[in-house]
Amino acid sequence: MLVELVLYLSIFGTFCWWMLALFPWRPWSTCEKIEALAHEKVISSETLSDITVLIPARNEGPYIGHTLRGVRAQGENVHVIVIDDQSVDDTAEQARQCGAQVLSGTAPPAGWSGKLWALEQGLREIKTHYTLLLDADIELTPGIIFELRQKACNENLALVSLMAKPPMDNFVECLLMPAFIFFFKLLYPFGLANKLGSRVAAAAGGCILVKTQALRSTGAFANLHDALIDDCTLAAHIKCAGLRTFIGLSHGARSHRGYHKLKPIWEMVARTAYTQLKYSPILLIICTLIMISMFLVAPFAFMFSSHLEIYLVSILAWAAMFFTYLPTLIYYQRSPLWGITLPIIGILYLAMTWTSALRYWRGERALWKDRRYESKTNT
Repeated sequence: MLVELVLYLSIFGTFCWWMLALFPWRPWSTCEKIEALAHEKVISSETLSDITVLIPARNEGPYIGHTLRGVRAQGENVHVIVIDDQSVDDTAEQARQCGAQVLSGTAPPAGWSGKLWALEQGLREIKTHYTLLLDADIELTPGIIFELRQKACNENLALVSLMAKPPMDNFVECLLMPAFIFFFKLLYPFGLANKLGSRVAAAAGGCILVKTQALRSTGAFANLHDALIDDCTLAAHIKCAGLRTFIGLSHGARSHRGYHKLKPIWEMVARTAYTQLKYSPILLIICTLIMISMFLVAPFAFMFSSHLEIYLVSILAWAAMFFTYLPTLIYYQRSPLWGITLPIIGILYLAMTWTSALRYWRGERALWKDRRYESKTNT
């Protein structure tokens, strides 16, 4: 009986892996990308005068100065607005020293997330054609804003977003951060998100260049004021308005917010994992079954039986796992041997998802930047 159950689950898990590998939109691919080519272009001080960089910042003292220096390296005429979201550190002072316009943000009204309320306040001050929504911990390579604008102009895009390179400076980051990108691309395949007629919409909130008029015409940020996955929600609103969007990978945008232990990564994922499942217990159970089948039973089925067919299923599962994860490892210049750890990574992310669900059931929708967002059942 146990052998039969293992066989069925392993076949199901292997089938899921090969479906991912063979989907025509290739969710594992890294071909959607934008890289900085500053060495091939002469960027004058006038080039970026039609862009305002909007940075919401709450207690970002360790990061904001480095981020703003990266923005200044893009061109002399870049206008930068930092919304100081009631920081208790030196965030505002550092921003002013770097030449940014600093707005003193107010407490978010009921039903608003802190970040979106900060962006709403900043949007009122913008007069340029484009707005660059930038997180306070994102370092930009010289020339990348120019490339973003060129992409938007050449392809008539209302929104262009970059998935910033995550930190990979220690074991925990090398183990979990490439997989974070890998799983995001499986949930939101870039090939589908970049098609106008597709219902998939995606953006990465760390770096989004968007037409200011598109923000205002779609009611951003008021129409998504309580969204926790605000970047993808924004992309969905813009696509629903019949406008084109693009999301891609890049080495030209990099997060310099390090994760030296497992806990901060766990908290980051748990903040929105159950939101991804629409707070549905049924979807949580389905997700659990799929991930256990794919990451545990299929690759390790050979440990439960010596039958040839089970060995064959395990080999096929490992082959598909390596095939789909390898492009991400290569893009971020990681050893292919990290692919061996994918079963451990998958179960860790599943545990983070369950943490998110348990917190939601206890009444906590999310906890971020010392602000607690209650679950909708408690509001």
